Parts: sequence; structure tokens; C-alpha cells
Amino acid sequence: MTDGTGLSRRRYEELLDARVRSPRSLREALRQRGRRDLVGPDGRLLVVAADHTARGKVGVGGDPLGAADRFTLLDRLVRLLAVPGVDGVLGSADVVEDLAWLGALDARLAIGAMNRGGVVGARWELDDRMTAYDAERVATSGLDGGKVMIRLDAADPGVPRTLEAVAAAVTALSDRDLMAVVETLPYRTDDAGRAVLDTSHERMVQAVAVASGLGASSAHTWLKIPPSERIAEVAATTSLPILLLGGDSGPDTGALAAAWARGLREPNVRGLIPGRALLYPHDGDVEGAAVRAVEVVHG
Repeated sequence: MTDGTGLSRRRYEELLDARVRSPRSLREALRQRGRRDLVGPDGRLLVVAADHTARGKVGVGGDPLGAADRFTLLDRLVRLLAVPGVDGVLGSADVVEDLAWLGALDARLAIGAMNRGGVVGARWELDDRMTAYDAERVATSGLDGGKVMIRLDAADPGVPRTLEAVAAAVTALSDRDLMAVVETLPYRTDDAGRAVLDTSHERMVQAVAVASGLGASSAHTWLKIPPSERIAEVAATTSLPILLLGGDSGPDTGALAAAWARGLREPNVRGLIPGRALLYPHDGDVEGAAVRAVEVVHG
């Protein structure tokens, strides 16, 4: 349904009309899309993360609403998924169903976001409850896996509930032979009570160690972590396959690409799962950002 040049306004309006007149067509499109193996011959993956809006993260760089427009988001996702070497997408049900209906997920992986309850800026932000897919719907929707997130802050009482929920989700996905992507991040609470990412080496090692042990089986678990200067030691904490995230790349895209390439030298670092770094690159060149990432992963 797409020609590799992006999403037209006419096609977008047809999608809006389908949501009113034939809502079942969205789920049918997802279940009936062409499927593929999880990994190819090189054993690596490049997946675009597009699940941030489901927890209210709609800012990019200095623009607090830079990622809020849904047409723009879908247009960029369609263009990214048309680039050879981009293996799939991670998203909440609204994004994944839109893309499936548009025909953008044929022969691409689709991973469903699960715990999106940690709304950005809320006092209970780290209480990342299950508000999107569950393992049963991941399976019946024809998805290739599910993604969960844990943000470890020793001072936040919501974190134990998240750990318990994530462990249950990992077990449920494994029971169905489905990929479980576990994003694990160390956090702290600043003096103003805000949740702040803490990527110090010791905390990253601890976060990876905790995430590796979640669930009754780790057979289908992949970890999602940020790149770091000491990625070799962080990766050595686990035998699980790792995907490196991106975040806002800023103007220095070369530094991010170098960090990715350095991480991919580790034997269990098996690819990338960036979001805004590909969707909203500083220079606006979505396809160029995708090609650079493909070269890092599959080149």
C-alpha cells in the first residue's frame, strides 16, 4: 500500500476513515501481514522504537511537542521501514495497527509495547504498570514479541511492582516462544522529586544483572540498554543478547554512531533499537539516518 516515498495525506485520511467505518480491518491487517524470521544470517537486528508517545513522551530536543503530530510520526515510520536493512518496529497498539493497515509491516518485525503506565512527569512516573499489550494479545495479534521496561530507583516504592509485572510478562512471552525485549535503566530522584536517568557504570551493571534474572525463563529475552563508554564490561554482565537504544542524537550524530559501533564489537550486542535518533534526526534526513544505522548493524 506504500511506495517507499512516505505517507500521503490522502492515504492518512483513508486510515482515519477506516478507524470509524471498519475498525476490525486494523487488527486483521496486523494478523495477516507477511511474516519473517526473527533474525537473518548475520544474527543482528535494527528495530525502530516508536512506543514513547504511549507514556506521554512527545518532546524532541528542545521542542516539548516535537513528536506529537501523528501524521508526521507515521510518515517517518513508513519511510524508515522502507529502507532495506531496517528489520522492524516497536510500538504500542495504535502505532502498530496504523502501520499494519498502511502495509508498512510486510516482512518486518512488529514488537508490542506492554508497560506504558509511567507517564512522563507524573509523580508516579516509575510505577510502570501494564497499560498496553499483554502476552496473550501479543500472541493473538500476530506480533513477534513484546517489550517491557524497568527503571530501577532504590527510593521509589513503585519499582517492586514493576519488577514483579515485568517478570510475569517475560515468563508469559517465553511460554509462547515469543521475544521479550526488556529495557533496563537505572534512575534516581533529584532534589525536585523528578525521575532522572543515571547511567553511571556501576548502576548500569546492576541494572543489566537484575533484568537478566527476571522471569521463569530467559530463553527468549533480549535486553535494551543505552551505549556507554564501558559497554564491554556492561555487556559482560549477561549472556543475553543486547540491543542498544538511541534517544535524542543531537547535532553530533557521529558520536552516537561511534558509540553504537563500539558496542557492536561485543559478541552479545546484536543490534540497535533507536527511536528519536532515527525518527527525528537533527538534520531532518530520516532516510540518511536509517542508512547510517543499517551500515552500523548490517554493514
